[in-house]
Amino acid sequence: MSTISWITARGLFGRRRFLLLFPLPMLLVFLAALSRAAGVEPGQWGAPIIYGLGLGVVLPVIALIVGTGVLGSEIDDGTLVHVLTKPLPRWQIVLPKLGVAAAVTALTAAIPLYVAGVLANSIRFGLGLAAATAIGALVYSAFFLALSLITRRPVLLGLVYVLIWEGLLGNVVSGTTVLSIQHYVMTVADTIAPTTLLEGKVSLPVAIVMSAVFTVGFTVLAIDRLRSFSVAGETS
Repeated sequence: MSTISWITARGLFGRRRFLLLFPLPMLLVFLAALSRAAGVEPGQWGAPIIYGLGLGVVLPVIALIVGTGVLGSEIDDGTLVHVLTKPLPRWQIVLPKLGVAAAVTALTAAIPLYVAGVLANSIRFGLGLAAATAIGALVYSAFFLALSLITRRPVLLGLVYVLIWEGLLGNVVSGTTVLSIQHYVMTVADTIAPTTLLEGKVSLPVAIVMSAVFTVGFTVLAIDRLRSFSVAGETS
């Protein structure tokens, strides 16, 4: 499994696609620092930057880029077929890739959100955001990794989920929040460090249970789809 993790990390960091991870986190920190330096009250910029940009764009988009890339790139260039010829249980391929995707997403998104949280409120709020982001990174990664095996257009479907389901419907139709990873993250952060900047729209038990359901369910689905992956590079 360590070999698969190493190959995945090397392939991820060795692609130009990895450079796409940095502009959004840098923009998040820049806007938070600029607002703080300009003396703007955190109540005016905290929610738009932390919730709207950080949890609404930075975290899911980074997870989408990484989560669809750890297997999607290998499907595109054919190297996945070589990996599948090895006598390895499929879970020993999926779990290391999920671990790499979640770790990279968590580090890339949690650090700027921590900085923004500290600038907006306190160290505790920053830590709460970082912890919640790490959980969200795992859930998003499992979802997007499974998408890369379910469809040939995982990025497009991932964007539909992030922009339409979470971004549009999640803020208009209350019932959709039960299936919104973004709201699970917000609830966890609000529980760890309650502030007026974030207000969870689902209960903590729902956030925890649904996060586990998403993670386990899509991981199992990815393992199952990988078992049906043919040597020709198609899923049956």
